[in-house]
Amino acid sequence: MKGFMKKIFCIALVAMMSFSITACGNKNEDPTAGEHHLNIWCWNDEFQSRFNKFYPEVKEVSEDGSTTILKDGTIVNWIINENDHNNYQNKLDEALLAQDSVYDNEKIDIFLVEADYASKYVNSRNTLDIKEDIGLTNEDLANQYQYTKEIATDKYGSQKGTAWQATPGLFAYRRSIARDVLGTDDPEQVQQALSDWNKFDAVAALAHEKGYKMLSGYDDSYRAFSNNVSGPWVSGDKVIVDPQIMKWIEQSKRYTDAGYNNKTSLWDEDWTSDQGPDGKVFGFFYSTWGINFTLLENSLADADGPKKVGNGSYGDWAVCYGPDSYYWGGTWICAADGTDDKELIKDIMLKLTCDKEIMESITRDPEVQDYTNNMAAMNEIANDENYSSEFLGGQNHVALFAEAAQQIDMSNAGAYDQGCNEELQTVFADYFAGDIDLEDAKANYEKIIKEKYPDIKTVEWPR
Repeated sequence: MKGFMKKIFCIALVAMMSFSITACGNKNEDPTAGEHHLNIWCWNDEFQSRFNKFYPEVKEVSEDGSTTILKDGTIVNWIINENDHNNYQNKLDEALLAQDSVYDNEKIDIFLVEADYASKYVNSRNTLDIKEDIGLTNEDLANQYQYTKEIATDKYGSQKGTAWQATPGLFAYRRSIARDVLGTDDPEQVQQALSDWNKFDAVAALAHEKGYKMLSGYDDSYRAFSNNVSGPWVSGDKVIVDPQIMKWIEQSKRYTDAGYNNKTSLWDEDWTSDQGPDGKVFGFFYSTWGINFTLLENSLADADGPKKVGNGSYGDWAVCYGPDSYYWGGTWICAADGTDDKELIKDIMLKLTCDKEIMESITRDPEVQDYTNNMAAMNEIANDENYSSEFLGGQNHVALFAEAAQQIDMSNAGAYDQGCNEELQTVFADYFAGDIDLEDAKANYEKIIKEKYPDIKTVEWPR
């Protein structure tokens, strides 16, 4: 019996060893072995289009656009998950947690983040230091705007991302409406009329008398207030609503009740329509990407027609600084912990966020016109007498952006920004519309914030 059991044990041991060897062999049999893949995660094709057009190592792009082939044979895979209902972040978080259990060619190498939730990933172990881990130097990053570096720097001083764009905000106004209301469409004179909030309110009243709306909806001026708060949203377990936020609430309610806006919300159909050729709105708060893409596209009478004067309100716009400095948006390139492509990532970051000539070419490209994250390049364009925007009636908007970018302060940014900002705008729309009173709006906000962030115990409002 003893010998029989010993025999059974030996057979079982051999079987277990065979299974173990086979299993390990299967695990290491990467179906893409022999190929070199770089996986880039994002929520739209904006960076993909910049990469394909301006990264000098690109050889070709697949017919369906899902992959890019580099000159050295690297296959760049674009994993795009739209960000509706936090979809992008949810899938990204899940994939980052699985980095250790997938083949090298399946791992996330690069992922992109937006300003509103950058802090979450900047302060995560899933994100590499672009200096210590990737190899960029202070000299490489010297020409970048300081705020773009600050927003990607964690609490220990490690920079965890780099941006190809900077996104200072301006006030974009309709030239023809400005002439009717103010008697001029000259950017310097319009700026004098809108240089502080009291003057802005006065012009809103004049515009109303002429049959125009100063703003389209509730949220249009939000960033000009929320970017100028005196402290972060959260301290300990408390949400602190800054007085600047209350000023926005007060202004939005006043504008709504006085008929100075069209009661729209950002991105809805009526808001978009107000930027079209038949719109009667004086102006919109927009940053770099918004003016060059969203506003321009919305201004066209024929969306498929040529982007030139004569198509809708193209050419009937200009920009000024407005009553306060602010920024809106921006995208940062991050390297994922676990990547085996640090050298390639370094080259991509160097060329697409640090190279002056490439940065300048991105801004000068008439189909792109990103305001790029390089002070030397942007100052050169700002001082170029031959540079202008046909969409903005021949104005050199880069000169204004270059000045506005220096005023951006990111010292109060934090991990709660996206949720606190978005929920506030959503909740208070009911108050602006007159469906609930102020105290109910505050109570609704407190309830939602505590549900969204269980660690938050109280919400403090200005007295």
